[in-house]
Amino acid sequence: MSALNVVKPEPGSRILSGPSGEPLELLWAAQDVLVQGLELLFDLGDQTFSRVVASPYPASIGQHYAYSLDHFHCLLRGQRAGEVSYENHERNPRLEREVSYASIAICDILRAIKNYNEVTLGRECKVVRMVADGRPLSAISSSIGDELAHCTSHAIHHYAIIRLICGELGVRVPAQFGSAPPALKRSLTQVTY
Repeated sequence: MSALNVVKPEPGSRILSGPSGEPLELLWAAQDVLVQGLELLFDLGDQTFSRVVASPYPASIGQHYAYSLDHFHCLLRGQRAGEVSYENHERNPRLEREVSYASIAICDILRAIKNYNEVTLGRECKVVRMVADGRPLSAISSSIGDELAHCTSHAIHHYAIIRLICGELGVRVPAQFGSAPPALKRSLTQVTY
């Protein structure tokens, strides 16, 4: 595997904008959350990243990074076909153990969503998911934008657990890590059901 050559982004830097240069807040929120994860990875080695801590949350930082990225991967795979399945995720052990691999995965997601625009976010899709254990899968109407907001808030949920694991391991976490960016908070209040 080639060496990872990533320049640590400046806090608050934004690389996404709409076609006429205006900010697309949901994209910025997703980018911000992914960059939060990337920034923390710069300070971790593979051993710390993959070390499983004890109860009450027996897991590693890497396992929760993988969980947080799984939803983004499902969205990216499903958007072309117009059907997103969060039940159909692929477990990747390298994503749970290797900091450089996780960093590359985050960069790949950032690269994919930088091409999103208002049309992409508004595109309708079906979401296939299990609503209750033992029940058949349900298909729910949604949009790519709603699902990007879901993936972003799902990542924040896992970042909160990562923050707890970091505390157990004595890893300092940036103050903003795991916080919903203001743009995401606004987007989530505008979602209609």
